[in-house]
Amino acid sequence: MGITINFRKSPMVIFLANLYLLSYYLFLVCYAANTIGKGESIRDGQTLISRDQNFELGFFSPSHSTKRYVGIWYYKITEKSTVVWVANRDNPVLDKSGVLTLTNDGDLMVLNGAGKSVWSTNTTIASRNGALILLDSGNLVLEKNEAEFDPSKALWQSFDFPTDTFLPGMKIGVSKTGLKKQIYTSWKSKNDPSTGNFSSGIDSWRSPQIVIWEGSKRLWRSGIWNQQIFTGVPSMRAQYLYGFRLIPSDEGDIYFTYSLPDASVYMRFQIQSDGTMEELRWSNDKKEWTVYWSQSIAGCDLFSKCGAYGSCTMLDSVNCNCLDGFVPKSDGDWKKGNWSSGCQRKNDLQCEKNGGQVGGDGFLELDEVKLPDLAQIKSQFNNKDDCENECLNNCSCKAYASVSGIGCLTWDQDLSDIQKFQAGGSQLYIRLNKSDIVDGKSNKRKLAILISVILGVVCLSIFAYLLWRNKNKPKDPCKRKRKETGSSDQLSKSKEMLRDFSGEDVGEGEENGPELPLFSFNTIETATNNFSVSNKLGHGGFGDVYKGTMPCGAIVAVKRLSRKSGQGLEEFKTEIILIAKLQHRNLVRILGCCIEEEEKMLVYEYMPNKSLDAFIFDPTKQVLLDWGKRFNIIEGIARGLLYLHRDSRLRIIHRDLKASNILLDDEMNPKISDFGMAKIFGGNQNQANTTRVVGTYGYMSPEYAMEGLFSIKSDVYSFGVLLLEIVSGKKNSYFRHTDKHPNLLVLAWNLWNEGKVMEFADPSISNSYTLSEVSRCMHVGILCVQDSAIDRPDMAAVVRMLESETALRPAPRPPTFTIGRRPSEMDLSMEEHEIVSTNDVTVTVILGR
Repeated sequence: MGITINFRKSPMVIFLANLYLLSYYLFLVCYAANTIGKGESIRDGQTLISRDQNFELGFFSPSHSTKRYVGIWYYKITEKSTVVWVANRDNPVLDKSGVLTLTNDGDLMVLNGAGKSVWSTNTTIASRNGALILLDSGNLVLEKNEAEFDPSKALWQSFDFPTDTFLPGMKIGVSKTGLKKQIYTSWKSKNDPSTGNFSSGIDSWRSPQIVIWEGSKRLWRSGIWNQQIFTGVPSMRAQYLYGFRLIPSDEGDIYFTYSLPDASVYMRFQIQSDGTMEELRWSNDKKEWTVYWSQSIAGCDLFSKCGAYGSCTMLDSVNCNCLDGFVPKSDGDWKKGNWSSGCQRKNDLQCEKNGGQVGGDGFLELDEVKLPDLAQIKSQFNNKDDCENECLNNCSCKAYASVSGIGCLTWDQDLSDIQKFQAGGSQLYIRLNKSDIVDGKSNKRKLAILISVILGVVCLSIFAYLLWRNKNKPKDPCKRKRKETGSSDQLSKSKEMLRDFSGEDVGEGEENGPELPLFSFNTIETATNNFSVSNKLGHGGFGDVYKGTMPCGAIVAVKRLSRKSGQGLEEFKTEIILIAKLQHRNLVRILGCCIEEEEKMLVYEYMPNKSLDAFIFDPTKQVLLDWGKRFNIIEGIARGLLYLHRDSRLRIIHRDLKASNILLDDEMNPKISDFGMAKIFGGNQNQANTTRVVGTYGYMSPEYAMEGLFSIKSDVYSFGVLLLEIVSGKKNSYFRHTDKHPNLLVLAWNLWNEGKVMEFADPSISNSYTLSEVSRCMHVGILCVQDSAIDRPDMAAVVRMLESETALRPAPRPPTFTIGRRPSEMDLSMEEHEIVSTNDVTVTVILGR
């Protein structure tokens, strides 16, 4: 007997149909997770999604293709064509019957419709709890135990088998033997993910650099990593390079990795199908990938375009030139624009003529170049002189370089792939027969003489014109003719008081005027509109500073000594002695003084942009100081201090260097001011002791604040604090109330030591600075604030390190003066210090002069 069921009306059928649909939906949801276990699969149309929905794994087809590949792409980005990894790139599934399965023995496989493997990881997992996990980094990981997940112990991971894309967290490395390399290979075309013609990876374990190949042919190289940048890419800005680190593995291999401070930013490096390397970042506003940096393989970037001993530059209409001491191997080819044959020496090396005996050779310096390929690192030689001797004593050595962050480099093969940069680059010393060096210098000397003669004629002509134009004008348009009643008596009294203050005779200068001009009180009072509040620029422990307009129209700044100031009298005397005798473009210039009865005033040149602290500590004005201006300010302050410490007639210790005592002129050039606390040292004197500690906490060196010992290294410490403030845009006391970073100095050390320079830099200059300069400034700043004065450089060394990228910079010691001390302990130590008087500490309002 048959059973008939009415499918249209049976409730059982409706229930079963709904149950089937629900089960299918739950099945799909299940495979929208980020994990599958042993014996499980996902079919074409199903996907894995990482936990925070950053990446998705599944089958895809490129544009204009029906072939199916297993790949990983960004989940949240609407442009689904951004595939960052492909499994079966060279063996596609021809239809939508493909399956990705984790077998019972732990092998991850891609199967076609016939059940045949087209790709496999060739792994086995003994544990029954093995799992495949898609991480939010985009890494696909095979783990032997999902419950004890540890990416560092993964049995297999896609990050170890990249295709064309380098993601944050990935590695690009090479084994110590050089036999094992992690290579990124381009797609064959934009719509074909199969293995292309171009690849990128680390070239050598001994001299790590990134190289792009076409097959086995080198097309481009980055230059050696110097712990900050790739030396062959000086134009790469900080935001491009921030995050790169070179890390040695336990097995002796090395690899580069890249990290982003903001995980919400989508970025990737990709080698394109035409060999171009690009850094791309996703713009949420534009909804598209933005190219932040691109490295082509054309022009001077093409590997060894000019051949051996040729130098390529984009500054000349002719790209290639032979190095000094070399001539083209083939004049005919060079005239046709074919430079690949390179150059040869004019004269053989003397040591080669002498059968290897050293002597008769020298080195010619090349500046701002991309160093040649195939360098050998001689880490045992720590300075330039040792490096030069090593090369000179080896007849096979063709050139050497001493590079900060790398050390000594030598070349024993023909020099190739040299590029002349407009800015940046390194110094290279090429070995030549001494006769070639003399000829090269002679030609340069002739050119220099010719240029000097031309400039001399031009300058003399301009000087003669200015003399003719100004012959009837007074030398000083603001020269005051004292014709007021009693002015002669007052002038005489002022001179006597000035002698009493300075302890020196005020001599007569040109036109019988005093060396330091004396202004009457009435003149100053009129200039400042009776010391109007509207003309007040600021004040400190000495008194107030006013803006004034002299009768001739000159604008000045008037420092009026407060009658209630116990320290101002000494300050006034010191500034009269010092500033009148100092002449430097980075020191504020004194124009005169006023001494009448109880009034004592100094008249300075007016600085329209006031003081540095009004800019770097003001969130609304920080953006006005881009990195170029800040670096110029840092260099100017350093040169001004060097003048005080070494080059002036008097050896002077400032003792109160801080942001509010750096004035800025109309072109943002820095001027050191406020010499009231300065001390004069004798020619052979290096250190002194005082029981009256003056200055500003946060800028005072440990030995000065705690023991009263001061020296030129005290100013170096203050400069270091100021330098770090300029770079970061934060006061030294910014982190006073945190245990992790009790002050800015500890923060700077921690971030510099961790390679996180970009986190320290002021965000308002992120689009204008270079990582190498900021890192160099941080390094110098940390050296300047070393706890021990012996470990700090002098200002001559500071200027040299700031102005030269290749100057050797010693490794700083970690700070100990503040590490491990809570802010409350620091405050207590300050309060209990017996020799420190709060009356002697300058507190300055953020209103510059």
